[in-house]
Amino acid sequence: DGHSHLSAYERKRLKNITENAKFFAALKLHEVSARLNQIATKRQPHGTKRPKPKKVEDETARRRSMRLLRVEPSIPVTETPAQPGAEEYPQVPAGPVPMIPEDQVEHSKRTEALLNTWMRISELKADDANRCTPDMERYQESLSSMVLSEENVRKVVKSRVCSMAIHPSESTILVAAGDKWGHVGLWNVSCGSEEGAHIFIPHNLQVSCMHFSPCNPAHLLSLSTDSLRCGDVTRAVFDEICRSEENFSSFDFLEDNASTAIVGHWDGAVAVVDRRTPGVSFELSADIGLKKTRTVHVHPVNKQYFLAAGLMDVCIFDVRYLKPKGNQPVSSLTGHTKSVASAYFSPVTGSRVVTVCADDKLRMFNREQSNTQVLLIFKKQPKNPQTKNLKPTKQKPAKTCLMSTQSAQKAIWDPKQEHCFLVGSMAQPRQINVFQDTGKLLHSFYNLDCLSSVCSINVVHPRRNVLVGGNSSGRLHVF
Repeated sequence: DGHSHLSAYERKRLKNITENAKFFAALKLHEVSARLNQIATKRQPHGTKRPKPKKVEDETARRRSMRLLRVEPSIPVTETPAQPGAEEYPQVPAGPVPMIPEDQVEHSKRTEALLNTWMRISELKADDANRCTPDMERYQESLSSMVLSEENVRKVVKSRVCSMAIHPSESTILVAAGDKWGHVGLWNVSCGSEEGAHIFIPHNLQVSCMHFSPCNPAHLLSLSTDSLRCGDVTRAVFDEICRSEENFSSFDFLEDNASTAIVGHWDGAVAVVDRRTPGVSFELSADIGLKKTRTVHVHPVNKQYFLAAGLMDVCIFDVRYLKPKGNQPVSSLTGHTKSVASAYFSPVTGSRVVTVCADDKLRMFNREQSNTQVLLIFKKQPKNPQTKNLKPTKQKPAKTCLMSTQSAQKAIWDPKQEHCFLVGSMAQPRQINVFQDTGKLLHSFYNLDCLSSVCSINVVHPRRNVLVGGNSSGRLHVF
């Protein structure tokens, strides 16, 4: 057979290969595969075509992007509809603005009543001769007597409260609040009715700082991003004191007669403004070497010194030696590792400075203790209204556990007490805490029924036991 020289195994292997080939040839798989490929190639999709709807000319055209229309962005296709915000908040013109509430063409009886009350209480001169700092025991008793009731909660402005001021009158509680849209709300808390609050629009942008004039509380000075205005209730007008393209951040008075002020800029510079000078320009613009200036605060005794807080810098400068460039601080308060939200002198002697930093620490600088720092570390605590039980740790008496707070919050001094300051808290229940300069928690203001939001902006009455806290929805809470 031609395979006799092969071994038995090889002859069997060749036999199997031959038989398998004959088997697959009998199946005719190659012919079937070729036939199926030919059928698949010739087959055409036979879906039912739907008729296209005819375009109706009267039908409103759908909005399509310029990319789909293949039109250059610089070529207007259709008129841009007016934005609702532009109609709701029209631009405030430069110059004096009448003191007329929004949605009113002229003064109403309710508005006149509010302005007359402001004018009347501003004529009464307070007697500061007998003022004295209360001892700590009496001060704690006064804090415990301050409570929040439902009638003392009111929405005064439309959006987030960015600044507040309280009239120094001892007979009437009049509060002013500024929001992020340039609104200024006035609320006569003592009125006790729905007619006690009115909203004015003297600014276009966020009202970041406001103060009643210390020598004439008939004047309310408010600072926005681009202008500083004075609301004069005797003339029912918001006068423009200063205007600039720079972004203003805060201001404070350099004199007791409020004729001059130091104004901070978001770009780090400061400006000196003199209200007695005609025009709306500042007297001096000085680069103080900070990347940002969030707050400025003048020393309560030595008015030539002011405190500037920026990114991680807190410095004291002498306004008498300010120049456009090359300014050096008199002193620097170091130790901040992140952005500083605020820095303020203590109200009586100015020997202490309290700062709030984005590193969740509140620092105290005390000149009498060689600039030693008291660190209050913000930490989350369980939901427990008994916050008075928090005590300093034994190992590190300079540290106290507090509740976590927002970086935008500011710690403010009580003007009646040299050693105590207040700061809002994010702890549950929502509260405003009062601390001693040693870090001891003295009191917590809270109300489970009336206070359910964080009061990041607070103000304390300079003579009465009154505290006002503002939240992000425009509501004020008066304790």
